[in-house]
Amino acid sequence: MSRLPPPSADALAQSERLLGLLHSEIAASGGWIPFSRYMELALYAPGLGYYSGGARKFGPGGDFITAPELTPLFGQALASQVEQIMRASAMQVIEVGAGTGLLAADLLLELAHRDALPEQYGILELSAELRERQFDTLSGRVPQLAGRVHWLDTLPDACSGAVIANEVLDVMPVHLVVVRQHGLFERGVALGEDGRLCWADVPAAGAVRTAAEQLTLPVPQTGEYVTEVNLAGQAWVASWADRLQKGAMLLIDYGYPQAEYYLPSRSSGTLMCYYRHHAHADPFLWPGLNDITEFVDFTAVAEAAHEAGLDVLGYTSQAQFLFNCGVLDCLARRGPEGSADYVRAARAVQRLTTPQEMGELFKVLALGRGVDITLQGFARGDRLHTL
Repeated sequence: MSRLPPPSADALAQSERLLGLLHSEIAASGGWIPFSRYMELALYAPGLGYYSGGARKFGPGGDFITAPELTPLFGQALASQVEQIMRASAMQVIEVGAGTGLLAADLLLELAHRDALPEQYGILELSAELRERQFDTLSGRVPQLAGRVHWLDTLPDACSGAVIANEVLDVMPVHLVVVRQHGLFERGVALGEDGRLCWADVPAAGAVRTAAEQLTLPVPQTGEYVTEVNLAGQAWVASWADRLQKGAMLLIDYGYPQAEYYLPSRSSGTLMCYYRHHAHADPFLWPGLNDITEFVDFTAVAEAAHEAGLDVLGYTSQAQFLFNCGVLDCLARRGPEGSADYVRAARAVQRLTTPQEMGELFKVLALGRGVDITLQGFARGDRLHTL
């Protein structure tokens, strides 16, 4: 880890406070907590977790860059699909986990250009620090439209229209499952003799065991096979099914269908941490200062939605989705092809759509109710058959 830039003294102090909370939690739980609980605290503990603390997370000065930070063309293309959903349901938008607010600003500007502004744009955001950044972004970039935006503390009791969740499922706490020749285990967190956080396995039980057994995971001849089960993500999708009256959700994230997710060759799982644009695999390093993510099992998400009564409306790669939604037409609006602005925008589109970058790694899943049209983003290249 010597290649990682050292945290500031204030950041280290925050991490130490979170570490103290984790020690207390582990002790109160009999010496062991599931990794899902560790991940929940590391990311969301009030005032101390990665997403609830004050550290900069997005953009060049943060830990990672999301599609809206790359180019407004992402939001402009997405607006085409959002408009179609709203016109088939209700002129309302809810964005879950809006990051810096750039996507909201880009969507509102493009929807205004299309004469398709939502009556209200709701942002479901749990982080007070990110709410402030979103407010500042919207006030600065779209002051004439910022009045349409309101913030939500919890899922609404009922809603219609378009729901957007860009890179939300990948930061939901997951259970870690370990398969060995002699049994199925859940990997959690304990304290070693030196007082440091360490891995500890217990026999898998309850909902975790049931979910893992349904996956028919590979059983290695030697060693172990480690993977993730995202029960929180499945429950989250089901909770939207209780609330979405008419409209569609667009879930954009990196992941695989189940047949690809649990390949024997992926024996270490997909868990990854990000710190100052460096990827590493140690979730115990500086708790609260690292993003902790996992790839999304889109088959499990789609099945949970279907079982809860939602329709699975489409599934495809981010590249195909953006092309279907006219991202190249949006690019053409940037001006002469040889201009510096056009070249920068074209490079960003390339990063969003090429298979070697985000185009194939990221997928888009649409779930809905009462929307009886073919969604534009899935008109060509739909991969529902792979789920």
